[in-house]
Order: sequence, then C-alpha cells, then structure tokens
Amino acid sequence: MKKILSLLLISAILAAIIIGSGVYNIAATEKHWPITEKLIEWVRISSIHAHSENIEVPSLEDGDDMLKIGATHYHAMCTSCHLAPGMKSTELSLGLYPQAPVFYQRETIVDQAEMLSLAKAYFWVIKNGIKMTAMPAWGLSHDDASIWAMVAFILKMSGMTMEQYQELTRSTQDHETSHEHHDHAH
Repeated sequence: MKKILSLLLISAILAAIIIGSGVYNIAATEKHWPITEKLIEWVRISSIHAHSENIEVPSLEDGDDMLKIGATHYHAMCTSCHLAPGMKSTELSLGLYPQAPVFYQRETIVDQAEMLSLAKAYFWVIKNGIKMTAMPAWGLSHDDASIWAMVAFILKMSGMTMEQYQELTRSTQDHETSHEHHDHAH
C-alpha cells in the first residue's frame, strides 16, 4: 500500500512540475497529448451522463411548431460553431479546439434508448454549457421549453438538406430582415 501511495505522490509531483513549467502547450492550435485527450473525453462523457441521466424528457414530437422554435434559436445562436446544411465553415468554427459537432452531418439515430440518452445529454449541455470549450450555458438566458425545442431540432438535423433547413428557418430570416430594415429606418 505504501508503494502505491508513493507512486501516486511521485506522479502528482511530476505532473505538477510538468504543468507548472509551461511545457504543456495550451494553445488551441496544438492538439492535446493523446493521454490528455482521452482523459478529457472520459471526464466530459462521464460528467454529462452523471448529470443528465435523471432528466425527464418531454414529448419532442410536438410537430412543426416545436421544430420551428428550435430552428429559430439554433439559427440565431448555434450556426457560427455547429454550422447548418449548406453552410461553409466559419472563421469561428475553424478556430475551435475541440471542434464543435456538426449535427446535420451526424448519422441518424433510430434506437429509442440511444435517442432518449442523447436528448438528455443535449439538453444538459445546452442548458449548462461545457467549461473550457466555446459551449455557452444557454440556460442562463433561455427557458427549458426553448432548450427542449433546440434539442428536438438538433435530433432532426441528421441528413437535413439546405432546403429543409431554410424552410424551417425562413420565419427567422424574414424576422431578421424586417428587423434590419426597421433598425436602418431610425
């Protein structure tokens, strides 16, 4: 037992020396060391699962209204990082490390248990954000109903075409256009 504690103490001291020396490059242009990447991924997945597993998922099949609300919020807040069908990478999305997921390029999920688990995880992440990434905590400015609408929309994005996306966000774009004209009138 003393040997294990000694090894842990020596490992902790070496880690502190390495980290404190500045050898570990925290620049977003440099990839993490493979062990660091695995550790961060494990912590992220474990944390999201632990904090989201008891979330009750409401019906996400409330029709076009829920999808349009989710699309409106997604279009306004998420496309700079997560992009949209037909959209080229942005300066912001290219500069992120880790890269933000591009939801419309993900495989369609048909397994209900996996879909439920993913819905809980997406809700928790959208509401609470993720430290040391560019993912903000939208729960500080949006109610749960709006966040669930975004979850419903994101879950439907897999394989979505540019035309389908534009149809769902058309009211958002019309609103932005009329708002811009109104602002210029002053």
